Amino acid sequence: MKKLILSLAVVGIASTVAFGQKKVVKSAEKNLNRGNLEEAYTEIKTATADEETGAQSETYFIKGKIETKMFEADSSNTQSTVDLGRVAQESFVKTFEMENNDSTSKVSKDLFKEVLPDMPPNFQGEGIYRLKNASFNKAIAKYEEEDMELSHEFFALAADLDPNDTSIVFNAGYTANMIGNTEAAKKYFTELLDVPEYNKLNAYYFLIQIASAEDNDPEEAYRVVTEAREEYPDDKGLAEFEIQLLLQLDKMDEAMTSIEKALVNDPNNPAIRLRYGYLKEKSGDMEGALEEYKKTVEADPEFFEGNYYAGAIYLDKARNIITEVNNLSDDEWEAKSETMLKEADGLYLEALPYFTKASELKPDNTDIMEILFQIHTRLKNEAKAEEYNQILSDKLGDNWIER
Repeated sequence: MKKLILSLAVVGIASTVAFGQKKVVKSAEKNLNRGNLEEAYTEIKTATADEETGAQSETYFIKGKIETKMFEADSSNTQSTVDLGRVAQESFVKTFEMENNDSTSKVSKDLFKEVLPDMPPNFQGEGIYRLKNASFNKAIAKYEEEDMELSHEFFALAADLDPNDTSIVFNAGYTANMIGNTEAAKKYFTELLDVPEYNKLNAYYFLIQIASAEDNDPEEAYRVVTEAREEYPDDKGLAEFEIQLLLQLDKMDEAMTSIEKALVNDPNNPAIRLRYGYLKEKSGDMEGALEEYKKTVEADPEFFEGNYYAGAIYLDKARNIITEVNNLSDDEWEAKSETMLKEADGLYLEALPYFTKASELKPDNTDIMEILFQIHTRLKNEAKAEEYNQILSDKLGDNWIER
C-alpha cells in the first residue's frame, strides 16, 4: 500500500512539473504579446530545456517569434544583430523539422504565414517571412550607409529564409561579390540558375567573371559560358565571353567557329572582329588580319585596339621591307631598293592615321608616341617629329631616345 501511494505521489509530481512547464510556455507567449521580450525569452529557453515542452514544435515556434521581435527591435544592426537573426532562423527551421517538414500542418501554416501590408496585426505572419522582411530592411539600411559587409550579412539571412525571392537572392550575391566573398557570391548566383522563368543573364555574367578573374579558372568560366549560351544563344556579350575564353584556352578551331557564327548575328561588333583578326594573324594570314582590324575601326572609329593593331600590321610590313632592302646584294640594291623603300614609306603613311587616333584615345601612352616619332622621322615630317620629341622629353627625360 505504501508503494502504491509512493508511485501515485511520483506521478503527481511529474504531472505537476509537466503542467508547470506548459504554464511557462503560455506565460512566455503572453509576455511576447505584451512586449516583455526579455522575460518571455528567459521563460521560453527554460521550456526548450524541458523533456516534454522541448519536444513540441510550438515551443520552438514561440522561441523564434520572440527572437524575431528582438531582432527587429535591435537598431544597432551589428554582427550581433545578424547572429540573433540566425538564431531565430534556427528556431524556425527546428519548428518545421519537428512538424516533419509538413507545410500543411497548423503550426507550419502559421510559420509560413505571409506578412501583408495594411493588414491588422492578427492577420500578419510572425514567422519566417516576418524575419525575412526585417532582415531585408536592415540590409537596405546598411547598404545606404555603404556598409557592404553587414548589408551582405542581412541580405544573406533574408535570402536563406526565402530562396524563392530572386531579388533578395541576387542582392545577397551582388553584395558578396562587392566585398570579395566569392564563395558566397557563387552560392547565391548559382541558386538563381535553378529558378524557373527567372532571367538568369546577370547571374551568369557574374559567375563567368568570378571564375575567370577571381578564381583564375578559365575552364570553369568556359563551362558556365557554354551553359549560359544554351539558354541565351543570341546574347552578344556571352558570345564575346565564349570567344575570349576559347582563345585563352588555346582552342583556336572552336574559337574560329564561334567567331564566324557570332559575326553572322553581329557583323559590326568591333570586339569580335578584333578577335577574328587575331586568329587570322596567328595563322599567318596578315592581309586577312589587317582587313578585320580595319573593319573594327570602320564600325567604331573610337575603338583603340582596332586602331592600334591595324597600325601595327602596316608598321610590321614596312619594317619587313626595310629589312629585305638591308639584306640586298649590291646589284639588287641598285635595281630594287628605290621601289621597295617607296613601298615601305607608303606603308608608314598608311599606319600614321591609325597610330595618331590610338594616341588620341590614350594620350598618356608614351610607347605610341615613340612610334609616331619614328614614323614622322621616316617620312621626313620634321615639325611633327620634333613635336613628339619635345613631348617625350618632357615625359621621359631629354635622353629618352637612348634608353
